[in-house]
Amino acid sequence: MFSEWIEPVLLLVVGFLSGAINAVAGGGSLLVFPALLATGMPPLVANVTNSVVQGPGFVGAAVGQRDDLKGAPRRLLWTSIAAAVGSSIGCVLLMVLPGEVFDAVVPVLIGLSAVLMAFQNTIKRWFGRTEGGAERLGWLSFGLFLASIYGGYFGGARSVILIAILMLAVNDTMRRLNALKNWLGLIGSAVTLVVYSAIAPVDWAAVLLVAPTTVLGGYVGGKIAQRIPATLLRYLVVVIAAGVAIYMALD
Repeated sequence: MFSEWIEPVLLLVVGFLSGAINAVAGGGSLLVFPALLATGMPPLVANVTNSVVQGPGFVGAAVGQRDDLKGAPRRLLWTSIAAAVGSSIGCVLLMVLPGEVFDAVVPVLIGLSAVLMAFQNTIKRWFGRTEGGAERLGWLSFGLFLASIYGGYFGGARSVILIAILMLAVNDTMRRLNALKNWLGLIGSAVTLVVYSAIAPVDWAAVLLVAPTTVLGGYVGGKIAQRIPATLLRYLVVVIAAGVAIYMALD
């Protein structure tokens, strides 16, 4: 009897925490993935289900920051195309490559995500740019294309990778870059939803259970973001991600 309700409760709680952490620090998807694994899901099913679950959180973020997307139509167009095409390729690669490839690559990707989360602030300082100078739209689109392939294949810490690339190639305020990051995350999530719905083994019961709590968590996290130590939350995600990477590498 205990096991019949503990898994749903775990997913509800983790979904809420994921949404809140995404709103404050990013990387919340790295909590949902191991929680899905803990319910007994195969890694591939957990991965595609996690990708679908994360989508609703980006909707609220993108809508809330839509005004910050105005003023750079060429940038918005080309980065959106890069995100859509790259995400599609990543989804297809996930489904056509042998399962052994996924089992071998995912621990590395999770480990990379943990490193990126751990050094997020350092990456921002390295890639920070001053106003003025030419915008590297070609390099930006290419970098986002590669990041979106990663996001379509395994979406953990995709937002961290996107914001790092944006800060490297774009001269703009952090507020506008964050809005663009959320928009590109929404596009990537929409693509994965369409592709995975057609060809991937999504656990829709888990999606229906977790997705609403990610939205609620994102709303609450956005309200209290100024009061929560983002660094503490980020390193909590780092520790969990590193542990999952080691577990999957040794399993």
